[in-house]
Amino acid sequence: MEFIKPKRKLGSKVSWQVSDRTKSIVKYYAEYTGLSEDEVVDLFLTNILEDPDFKKWIHEKRRKTRIMKHLFPDGEAEVKAT
Repeated sequence: MEFIKPKRKLGSKVSWQVSDRTKSIVKYYAEYTGLSEDEVVDLFLTNILEDPDFKKWIHEKRRKTRIMKHLFPDGEAEVKAT
C-alpha cells in the first residue's frame, strides 16, 4: 500500500505583473492538466532548480548556504561546480 504524501502549501500572495498572453497560457494549461493555476505556476517555476548553470551560479555565491536552505529546504539537491 502506498500512502498519500501531503502537499506543502507554504504559499504566500504575490503581486506580479504578467502579460494577458501569459495568464492565458497558465489558465489553459491548468485546464488541460486538471491542476489549479497556482499549482501550474509552482510546478513550472520549480523546474528552474534543475538548471545546471543556475546551480553553478548559486555555488559561486558568497552566501550559498543560506540560498540552498531556502531553495532546497529538504536538502534534496547539491550544488556542484562543473
